[in-house]
Amino acid sequence: EVDLEERLGELDLRSDSDVPDVPPATDSTPEILKRALSGLSARWKNWWIRGILTLAMISGFFLIIYLGSFMLMLLVLSIQVKCYHEIITIGYRVYHSYDLPWFRSLSWYFLLCVNYFFYGETVADYFATFVQRREQLQFLIRYHRFISFALYLTGFCMFVLSLVKKHYRLQFYMFAWTHVTLLITVTQSHLVIQNLFEGMIWFLVPISSVICNDITAYIFGFFFGRTPLIKLSPKKTWEGFIGGFFSTVVFGFIFSYFLAQHQYFVCPVEYNSETNRFVTECEPSELFQMKKYSVPPLLQAVLGWETVNMYPFQMHSIALSTFASLIGPFGGFFASGFKRAFKIKDFADTIPGHGGIMDRFDCQYLMATFVHVYITSFIRGPNPSKLLKQLLILQPEQQLSVYKTLKSHLVEKGILQPSLKG
Repeated sequence: EVDLEERLGELDLRSDSDVPDVPPATDSTPEILKRALSGLSARWKNWWIRGILTLAMISGFFLIIYLGSFMLMLLVLSIQVKCYHEIITIGYRVYHSYDLPWFRSLSWYFLLCVNYFFYGETVADYFATFVQRREQLQFLIRYHRFISFALYLTGFCMFVLSLVKKHYRLQFYMFAWTHVTLLITVTQSHLVIQNLFEGMIWFLVPISSVICNDITAYIFGFFFGRTPLIKLSPKKTWEGFIGGFFSTVVFGFIFSYFLAQHQYFVCPVEYNSETNRFVTECEPSELFQMKKYSVPPLLQAVLGWETVNMYPFQMHSIALSTFASLIGPFGGFFASGFKRAFKIKDFADTIPGHGGIMDRFDCQYLMATFVHVYITSFIRGPNPSKLLKQLLILQPEQQLSVYKTLKSHLVEKGILQPSLKG
């Protein structure tokens, strides 16, 4: 019997063509669709399967939006877990890690640890008043980071104790594989939820822009594609890439106009401890108030307008749509390179005609990071509501100290009269 570590050492020196094959995914297309489309060519059959399943997924997405913010958070968590499972399973099959002690248990344990850390941070930030009323939660939040670190250390020690002489290299391969997968899935999904708390519009416009670009690029490429775009993904064409870009920018601009009119979409998502519900009620910020803009002279001759009324957020939607259509696809190209490296067509066969969940969300994770960076760099200012929640957690003497300092500052600014009694 060949020593497993020696075999993996040889694998390191081989070319990509020598990487072990992953068992091909099975066709999960429902029988009713197979029979209905049996007379079509493979190209058109795939077109119809993708189209029908795309409409079904979009319909389900709208239903979850209607159900509210909490259901959207559960959706993000479910997608994260499924994407993690798909990537971990590929590593499990590629490196034949069937006999590794504790490998799968530790993979899921680390997923729980990282989610505990990130969701605990979210609870501390956005549910402060709720936590304040429950003594048990106060302890967990106060020592949250220490508990999270202790949980991770437990998994780390378990990994070290599981090391077996003949499997050292393979075990470290899978340890690194697990942590990179956590970085890709859990960290990015946490950013998605952070974006959602800024207002549902910061969640819907980026995600919808990526979906729109994916669909329109596929349509333009299917009907007009002639020029290959990138070797990593032979079916991608310049025609689809360019058509998807212009379609996505127009879609994002119009979609933002409709969303910006409703408080439900533009107000930050906050938790009301009195009703135990998420609420989206506020006075819309300047981003979501109609303003008059001057049309550039070059466009005045074409449009016949000197001024135009629009929401400032629509200007930001152009930046989001541009990233979704020009940079976002590189997340898909990265995933294509990953799949080619391990000789697989799709991450899984969860969605007929589309592949796995990760196949559909490879661009979304990159988009989520950009939106979070964009908000923190150009949009977000001091949050009075969040600051007030943090003040309410302080001890009475600390609150009184903050009050006196604030009063003194307002008096110096001339906003309050010095004779005002505290």
